[in-house]
Amino acid sequence: SCCYLSRRLNQLSSHDPLWKRHCKKYWLISEEEKSKRNQSWKAIFISTYSDLGRYIRYYATLKKAWDDLEKYLGQRCPRMIGSLKEGVREEDLDGVEAQIGCKLPDDYRCSFRIHNGQKLVVPGLMGSMALSNHYRSEDLLDIDTAAGGFQQRLGLKQCLPLTFCIHTGLSQYMALESVEGRNKYEIFYQCPDQMARNPSAIDMFITGTSYLEWFTSYVNKVVTGGYPIIRDQIFRYVHDKECVATTGDITVSVSTSFLPELSSVHPPHYFFTYRIRIEMSKDALPEKACQLDSRYWRITNAKGDVDEVQGPGVVGEFPIISPGRVYEYASCTTFSTTSGYMEGYYTFHCLYYKDKFFNVTIPRFHMVCPTFKVSTARKETNHNEYAVDEEEDSTDTDEYEDRRRVLDIPAPSGRCPRHT
Repeated sequence: SCCYLSRRLNQLSSHDPLWKRHCKKYWLISEEEKSKRNQSWKAIFISTYSDLGRYIRYYATLKKAWDDLEKYLGQRCPRMIGSLKEGVREEDLDGVEAQIGCKLPDDYRCSFRIHNGQKLVVPGLMGSMALSNHYRSEDLLDIDTAAGGFQQRLGLKQCLPLTFCIHTGLSQYMALESVEGRNKYEIFYQCPDQMARNPSAIDMFITGTSYLEWFTSYVNKVVTGGYPIIRDQIFRYVHDKECVATTGDITVSVSTSFLPELSSVHPPHYFFTYRIRIEMSKDALPEKACQLDSRYWRITNAKGDVDEVQGPGVVGEFPIISPGRVYEYASCTTFSTTSGYMEGYYTFHCLYYKDKFFNVTIPRFHMVCPTFKVSTARKETNHNEYAVDEEEDSTDTDEYEDRRRVLDIPAPSGRCPRHT
């Protein structure tokens, strides 16, 4: 616009270094890419803006997140990179909006211009979780599959699935409108109310307030090592740096995760898994080698109720720890409150001095349920209408059966043992 006012402003508006700054800031165009295009910075900016201009507020942030994720996974689990799909065109996104009758947020559209989600494969880009008889791996859905799962039924009106697990049927949804007590563009795991006769009574475990915040915060956790890579998969365990305790030459550290697919708000049942790492210093003397005999847990919920558990080994094993060796295992627990903590100790015996026993401290680690919203249908229903079915499981409800039929997936697996 300035170039039409005067000759001098016309000259200034064509000054290439000004456009170079904008190209790098908004479109992340490198010198190398510029040389390949053989165009001026101004021409590159204008041509890119004509295609992606509506996303100028989001593009650089999302492009950097995708680039960082691809670089990180390319070094650690490259087969996951092969499942990513190329970005879609504007007309494809417009077509989806026409199909579902709702507008997609610009940050969501921008991300899918870069990558159109991934193929329905295992492992999923959005993280995995594995226990003895339960496995979850979430794929980032491509735009067409997401549109096919768009919901208009009571309890999930105008909600678009973002992720999907082919083993459990679990999805994270984004609300495209502010209906049924949800905020527009809020992202959540659905949680059917097991005590309400009304099938539309669906609570929410909230995972994000916008697509940009949801996706970039997840990527940041991955690329900074906040989520471990185990057997070529991203595991969504969170490690608190303070959850580490050293006894002699043995260090115990703990990471935890909340499992929404095995949890419910009503009745209150909050399911957590924890992963424990036991390591002996590589500088320890060989005669310090030892074997784990038993465990003791002290489990406290938010009300202060205490449960004590003691038993042989861990997950049915009696691991031997020697200098430099690491032993890891995963187990789980449930609370009737939204938070709680565990602590305890392992009892070992020395291999060289078999009559010598000692305890190793397990640091206190806290588990907290994410923010959730109670279904508006439950709030509006008389409490006398609730019915409790003791045989129902939080992953085996009519809501999940409906979704399995839509996306043609197998039934979820059962629960896992506790406090091992």
